Amino acid sequence: MSRTATDAQDGAQDGARANASVEPGRWRGVAAEKQDELPDKVSVLLRARSRRLLGDLLRPHRRAIALLIAVIVVSNAAGLAIPYLVKVGIDAGIPPMLRHEGTGTLLASVAAILAAALTQAFTRRAFLQISGRIGQDILLELRRRVFDHFQRLSPAFHERYTSGRVIARLTSDIDAIAEMLQSGFDSIVTAVLTMFGTAVLLLVLDVPLGAVALVPLPILLLFTRWFRRESSIVYRRTREAVALVIVHFVESMTGIRAVQAFRREPRNQEIFQELNTGYRDAGARGMYLVAVFMPGIKLIGNLTVAVVLLYGGWLALHHAVTVGVLAAFLLYLRQFYEPMQEISQFYNTLQSAGAALSNLSGVLEERPEVAEPGHPVPLARPRGAVRFEATEFSYLDGVPVLPRLDLEIPPGQIVALVGATGAGKTTVAKLIARFYDPTAGRVLLDGVDLRDLDDATLRRAVVMVTQENFLFTGTVADNIRFGRPDATPAQIEEAARTIGAHEFIAALPDGYRTQVGKRGGRMSAGQRQLVAFARVFLADPAVVILDEATSSLDVPSERLVQRALRTVLTGRTALIIAHRLSTVEIAERVLVMDAGRVVEDGPPDRLIAEAGRYAGLHRAWLDSLS
Repeated sequence: MSRTATDAQDGAQDGARANASVEPGRWRGVAAEKQDELPDKVSVLLRARSRRLLGDLLRPHRRAIALLIAVIVVSNAAGLAIPYLVKVGIDAGIPPMLRHEGTGTLLASVAAILAAALTQAFTRRAFLQISGRIGQDILLELRRRVFDHFQRLSPAFHERYTSGRVIARLTSDIDAIAEMLQSGFDSIVTAVLTMFGTAVLLLVLDVPLGAVALVPLPILLLFTRWFRRESSIVYRRTREAVALVIVHFVESMTGIRAVQAFRREPRNQEIFQELNTGYRDAGARGMYLVAVFMPGIKLIGNLTVAVVLLYGGWLALHHAVTVGVLAAFLLYLRQFYEPMQEISQFYNTLQSAGAALSNLSGVLEERPEVAEPGHPVPLARPRGAVRFEATEFSYLDGVPVLPRLDLEIPPGQIVALVGATGAGKTTVAKLIARFYDPTAGRVLLDGVDLRDLDDATLRRAVVMVTQENFLFTGTVADNIRFGRPDATPAQIEEAARTIGAHEFIAALPDGYRTQVGKRGGRMSAGQRQLVAFARVFLADPAVVILDEATSSLDVPSERLVQRALRTVLTGRTALIIAHRLSTVEIAERVLVMDAGRVVEDGPPDRLIAEAGRYAGLHRAWLDSLS
């Protein structure tokens, strides 16, 4: 297998891991392009999951849907009446004219035809308006649910579910469903009712001729079944193919600096070409099915019209049917076979939307690994006491990161966490922030298990500041008030002054109203970190976690940020994770970790005097400065 194919296959496997959950455990993570290979029972579960989501979205619109059904019935009744009225006009209206007995019957038939046509036009307009409103409301609700659910899912989910795949769910999948609701639903409903009503009327007009006209029906059903089965497979693959294209595009553009720095463009282009070709091939297969199905339906329809015209003409010649009946038959046959064309076109849209609905239902049924408590414990004013009780934790690979941790941090204490990479420092921070739950034991805040606190309470009490704090599109003020949306301009400025960020913000072109640019690209790393600290100060949490918060800064910026740190951490419980021990200098207590265990614990001066592991780390840091 070529390297390009291997990379593309890796992308597909990523989709398989992240796509959806059907049953707990075994069928968790079924990619769309693999669903046609699953056991029948699992395929049924996938379809049932999609139907549940669709039913849930339609439920609030039951009255509008009932009105829509009534409008459809009236519209189709008016359309079906026109050929019959033509038959009446020919058989009952023309003979009296030929006998010079008047044109009343013919004129009445024409008036009835005009009334039916106007009714059909009016109800068609009403149908499109009602169905369009329902469709837009459903799309609005679906986008809201998906966005809200993605925000609520645990960081563990987002670590394995790529940003490109998230975008695919919110764009291409939603678009596929929108196309079905906006352009396909009316066609399929009208087509089904027209076909059923036409078949009944053909038999009512003349049973022998109607039987001849409906002889091809079993062939049509088998042909349609084949098309449904094949297109179902194709369009699931198409949805996954477009997702892979979006994933690769988003990741390449997000990491464009690394791509250009390492001259990765040719290799990325090869991978994109492979994925893009797969998308094209899936689309070409779908068009091939349409190219077989649509002309096939048209051929069967034209042959049927020819046979009915031949047989009906023979019957009319022998006075077994009237010319009006024959004319009505030919008009009805046109109405019968034209919807088959619409059904084939709609089925393309339906299959694409079905695959998209399966993807979205899988995401929406994904449960957060960090669940909200059923009966949350109130925590009115957190003090910041943190305790680990026999805490154990493992990631998905099952390898213990924290074998057993017992640790207590009193309120207001500033603790530094040091140790080699992989010692478990960041895991401790993530457990305090409850990005994960321990596999055994407990993590407590002010004596309350974090699993008993609702998310809003926990996020007000605990804030994490990382190495690369994300600044969102908007103004500097918007980013400072991020954790406290109701903050006034005066409070925002006070927070910035307190941590020493006011001077550089005031010097910006528009001050606090300056747009920060993409991810704060218009600011230096130190300035972005000061904005992040102002954000923390304004949010006023009880516990602050700093995970390598100064590691990317130069020395002048680090000193500026450290002065802000002393202000931010005053009176709060703080956990500082840092490899650069200059940040640790403000800590009252140092914990040295190794393999998920605390091997040294005490004030930094004492640990240096004891000449243990921390003393060695401190000595190596001093040597690096010389």
